[in-house]
Amino acid sequence: MKYIKIIFFLCAFFSLFSQKANAQNSKINVSAVVLDVKGDHIPGAVITNNKDKASTVSNESGEFSITVSPKSVLYVGAVGYETNVVTANAELKVVKLKLIENNLVQVAFNKANKADLQGGVSNLNVVNLLNNNYYNGSLDNLSSFIPGYSNNIWGQSDKLVLVDGVPRDQYNVIPSEIDQITVMKSAAAIVLYGSRAARGVINITTKRGIKDENKFKVRLNTGIYVPKRNPQYLGSADYMKLYNEALTNDNNGVAPATGLYPQSQIDGTTAGTNPIKYPDVNFYSSDYIKKYSNRTDVTTEYTGGNNRARFYLNMGYYNTNTLINFGHGKDEGENRFNVRGNLDLKLSDMITAKVNSSITFYDQNTINTGSTASNGYWQMAATLRPNQFAPFIPLSYLQGADAATQGYVNNSSFLINGNSLLGGISTQLTNPFADAYVRGYNTNTTRKYQFDASLNFDLAKVLKGLSFETQFAVDYNSSYQTVHGDNSYAVYAPLLKTGASSWSNDSIKSLTKYGTDQLTNTQGLNNTYDQQTLFFSGAFKYANTFNKVHNVSAMLLGHTYKLQESQVYHASAVNLNFGLQASYNYMQKYYLDFAGSVVHSAKLAPGHRDAFSPTVSLGWRISNEDFLSKSDVVNDLKITASAGILNTDLDFVSFNNGSPVAGSGYYMYQGIYSNGAGSYWSWQEGRQLRSTDVTRGANPSLTFEKKKEISLGLETSLFNRTIQISGNYFYNLMSGIPVQIANLFPNYLQVAYPSASSFIPYVNYNEDQRTGFDIGANFNKRIQKLDLSVGVVATYYHTKANVRSENNQYAYQNLQGKPLDAILGLKSLGFFKDAADIAASPKQTYGTVMPGDIKYEDVNHDGVIDDKDRVYLGTWGSYGSPLTLALNVTAKWNNFTLFILANSGTGSYGMKNGSYYWATGGTTAKYSEPMLGRWTAATAETATYPRLTTTSGDNNFRNSDFWLYKNDRINLAKVQLSYDIPKKLLSKTFISDLGVYINGNDLLLIAKERVLMETNIGSAPQTRYFSAGVKVAF
Repeated sequence: MKYIKIIFFLCAFFSLFSQKANAQNSKINVSAVVLDVKGDHIPGAVITNNKDKASTVSNESGEFSITVSPKSVLYVGAVGYETNVVTANAELKVVKLKLIENNLVQVAFNKANKADLQGGVSNLNVVNLLNNNYYNGSLDNLSSFIPGYSNNIWGQSDKLVLVDGVPRDQYNVIPSEIDQITVMKSAAAIVLYGSRAARGVINITTKRGIKDENKFKVRLNTGIYVPKRNPQYLGSADYMKLYNEALTNDNNGVAPATGLYPQSQIDGTTAGTNPIKYPDVNFYSSDYIKKYSNRTDVTTEYTGGNNRARFYLNMGYYNTNTLINFGHGKDEGENRFNVRGNLDLKLSDMITAKVNSSITFYDQNTINTGSTASNGYWQMAATLRPNQFAPFIPLSYLQGADAATQGYVNNSSFLINGNSLLGGISTQLTNPFADAYVRGYNTNTTRKYQFDASLNFDLAKVLKGLSFETQFAVDYNSSYQTVHGDNSYAVYAPLLKTGASSWSNDSIKSLTKYGTDQLTNTQGLNNTYDQQTLFFSGAFKYANTFNKVHNVSAMLLGHTYKLQESQVYHASAVNLNFGLQASYNYMQKYYLDFAGSVVHSAKLAPGHRDAFSPTVSLGWRISNEDFLSKSDVVNDLKITASAGILNTDLDFVSFNNGSPVAGSGYYMYQGIYSNGAGSYWSWQEGRQLRSTDVTRGANPSLTFEKKKEISLGLETSLFNRTIQISGNYFYNLMSGIPVQIANLFPNYLQVAYPSASSFIPYVNYNEDQRTGFDIGANFNKRIQKLDLSVGVVATYYHTKANVRSENNQYAYQNLQGKPLDAILGLKSLGFFKDAADIAASPKQTYGTVMPGDIKYEDVNHDGVIDDKDRVYLGTWGSYGSPLTLALNVTAKWNNFTLFILANSGTGSYGMKNGSYYWATGGTTAKYSEPMLGRWTAATAETATYPRLTTTSGDNNFRNSDFWLYKNDRINLAKVQLSYDIPKKLLSKTFISDLGVYINGNDLLLIAKERVLMETNIGSAPQTRYFSAGVKVAF
């Protein structure tokens, strides 16, 4: 029996071993070649088999061989191509891969395979984004999808925006017209665009027609803008109480004999029984403001074509209104109508052409406020005190009024709603209420026409891979303002501050009239403006592959654009550049790229107007190396490095009161001499001559500023492309920034008497440094029936003033070494407690201080509080928050799609320094809710605001850490829920796609200073936008 068991065991063992051996022997060897749809070989393709855990890589000829189980699954993929899933069998000889449709990215004067980009370039597919996230502005929330962009590029202002390769307005193109947006950040990516592009480029590419796919699409969207919050100004009674307190404070705590509001007036206002006698005007009341405003838009798209011609047509319209709900304010709003047509033509086997054209009509109605300001109502809401006057005087209050007052009523040209006169006072002869009803309204009209055409010549008969492409564009932009009536009007005052002599109980005995009624009923034109842009480019391009592995491309180009503006000095701005690019890659594994441009600037002196900007880039796709090609984790891994020097004239601009002057920056190398304002002098009696003043010295050696940059990049795909990560590190210096610096020259080169003169020229001196990184990561996974996509974006930058010429007595006040947007201010120590505290403190130089005023630290210990005690407090965030983060989530289940977008910003600071906090107007200041926390003797320990004053408050209202706040925030930017009607329900209709959606924008802000951040002062309130829409395709 024992031997029988042994024999049985041995038989079983050999039987299993034989089956295993037979199974191994049953494997097959698959030998095939990987080709693209054109039949070209694809080297470096990765072939994997999960069942047998086998993998290989195609060779230089695209050939591969792999041993796997028959009928098992092979995954064949290559960078830039869609993965093809095939069944393993001995007959498999060819595997074809299709280029990913959205894999071509618009870069400088070319389109490139996304896999071959050399870092510093990010791309957004707007067509796919709009399916789940409908939005209104072309660059709305772009920073939440593009790493390195936060309303600027890598912490640099003044980006260049292109639409279809032409410098254009980003606001004149809407998302439904856009195919993709490319953000070019690194020096190597932007160098071909020349000087104007030195701080980054955004290229918006519009949609094109699709061959053999005739489709007609319509989208209707309507929504409401709901104010987040309104400023909280004090009512009349509280205002008058606090005003009296301020007067008393200024009189050393003793109530003055005159100037105070009487208690009877305060009590009458509190009672609220007579709003004409005791006005209490709230600009944000429902009497004047709606709960929400509206926007409705409709877009139609038609696309199609064949081998010879493809077309894309977009027609759109939107209408908006505003929150103002009286007078001509009801008619405020904007209408926009646009038509865009893009055409692709195959003229012959050698010549293709593109034609793009766009026409846009804007009309905006605004209240005529007597100026060009379109937000006059909101500006006055921040300044007019609530008790100044009642805007309207009902005729019911004039029963028994004197004959003169009755004459005003009978002769008035403007009875509001037939029952009220316009209210006012002698110091406020116009006001936004009267303007809205009787002054008239303005229509701001803008017409934009944009046209560009390009020709592409295939010169393969001359040289394989050679082509020539040229593009011409001409854009016109005209705008003007039509004034519909510019009526003047009288206002009437029933009550003076000093008494109620014009009143008999609650009826008005007499009115005082200010001004006259004049009905013009005329139209006029104002603010005419014209702009023309001409653009031309021409480029020879070469692209070829040698021995199936050596990929070579090159480009030689020239381009120029000319911008002409009316009413702008030196209105014709010309930008001229020549460029060269040469690229090489070996099997998409090793990359070498050189690009450079010759830039020209008429802002510099002859002999210094031309310069050469070189860049070089290297790339290495590590995932194609043998040691990583068979990895189950890493599907793609590429690192890049680039360096370059860009010459630019972007900072050659003159300033007026701190603001750049349009069309300026020319002839800064020349000296300025004038005797128009010189001092009078004479060597001869009876004869007066004027001296020659010098306001600037000459510097014919003034040259371009230089941007020197190094950047490193990384791109990877992991876990069968479930996770994709990209990142960049950048370091750049902008050196030779032109400035006028007296410290660099002897002091005798400038004098103040007898008239100010200076021989100080502009010199290339300042240097700015920017460093930082950006990261973008995407996770895509199907979990049972749920398709989940998660994207994360992070951008960090730091700026530093590397070189400055300063002559400060104390080093802590030097800007060199500090952020470019440094905040300097005083350090507060709370409030002065009493007179003894003031006497024991250093000497104060910001006016007379009293108990309750802000107390400052004597930083330099010189016994004096002055500007020498100002220190570094933080950064303004002028170039965006130093650290921005964003998260977007798309979840699809059955036919439902949920999209969520959130973002945050940290690291910057703000200053509570507007009129809402700083009552610098003295006796005319308007008081707000924060002032309720003012210092008094009773609230000295809990006060959050300095004592009230009717002076300018020079000591309190200046930059200090007392007013400083952190600008850190988290914002739930967008939520959209969409539903697509199942296609099986549409199968018997003429409709191919039908979907509906609802969304909300700017839904929630999480921040310590949320109230402040959501409150606008002097402009229309911030809003949350809720909309619903339907989209249909035929």
